[in-house]
Amino acid sequence: MRHLLIGILGLWIVHDVVAQNDPEGKDNTPKYSNEFMNIGVSARSFGMGFTAVSFVDDVTAGYWNPAGLNNLTSDHQLSLMHSSYFGGLANYDYAAFATSVDDKSKIALSVIRFAVDDIPDTRFLIDVNGSINYDNIQFFSSADYGFIGSYARKIPVLGGLYFGGNLKIIHRTVGKFSKAWGFGLDAGVQKEMNKWRVGAVVRDVFGTFNAWSHNSAEVEEIYALTGNDVPINSVEITLPRLIIGGSRSFTIMEKFGALASLDMDLTFDGKRNTLVSTDLLSIDPRAGIEMDYKKMAFLRFGVNQFQEIKDFDGSTSWTFQPNMGVGINLKELTIDYALTDIGNLAPGLFSHVFSVKVDFNVEN
Repeated sequence: MRHLLIGILGLWIVHDVVAQNDPEGKDNTPKYSNEFMNIGVSARSFGMGFTAVSFVDDVTAGYWNPAGLNNLTSDHQLSLMHSSYFGGLANYDYAAFATSVDDKSKIALSVIRFAVDDIPDTRFLIDVNGSINYDNIQFFSSADYGFIGSYARKIPVLGGLYFGGNLKIIHRTVGKFSKAWGFGLDAGVQKEMNKWRVGAVVRDVFGTFNAWSHNSAEVEEIYALTGNDVPINSVEITLPRLIIGGSRSFTIMEKFGALASLDMDLTFDGKRNTLVSTDLLSIDPRAGIEMDYKKMAFLRFGVNQFQEIKDFDGSTSWTFQPNMGVGINLKELTIDYALTDIGNLAPGLFSHVFSVKVDFNVEN
């Protein structure tokens, strides 16, 4: 059963790659390009409804908002994360390292991998004698990689504005059938005002370009039999998006505190299924709260991904993704966990997200 599900998901991935690359070249700017880069990182942010742009202050800022790297409190920081999706069929992994260049600038390197492994290739299941030969089944992986190099610097203007930028390299591969290389840029700012923090990041500032190449010889025979178009080499463009956010810290009691956060994901590629959707602009809000005890133990809740769903009877209803998480800070070691649900469309399909963060040479 597992291999069957993997096979179905694998066929969907191959079809999605072909569809995105539009053999007739009519549209190379699909709405959902490089979506694996929008999944997010850090169980802390997952538990807070995928918010982070305004308050992120550690190595994960290389993903959320590179300007936040300026708030690193250690000379070096390492973070690792793992989660699985679709009942364990797909795995999502993240690793990042950040370090100080001097007292005004930081750098970081982040690596993301989203993959479905062990997809069965059944093209040769039936041998030349017309018999089924399971030994002829081969396996391949569909994997997406994101490599992010980040630089952040404090700028002595506007009372201390933090600035950061990313250079992204994208590599996507579907077995020996297709592969793509791409590159893009992000830019972000962040500012603290008493207990308030604000931030903004523009992803894919000038568009991220993926150059796809296809091994047509591998699929042209089976595609001809099934009436599909043989894919051709092409370029896919990921359009820019703007994410703005604000957050505020609260003191509840002497040993208890809280952090409330709100992010707005703005896209400009036409209507999307979001809470606010127009022909020119779509807005996807996210909200989260983190409660802490002496900055050592944390409890988190968040909501995001509000969508309007059409039911079988023609009526519509709204759904959203709930999230929760916990964390513990043991001086140089931080361990976080988040539980996320993809919403009412598929109740019970939860994803468990684990991440760890290690500080080296903590400054006193």
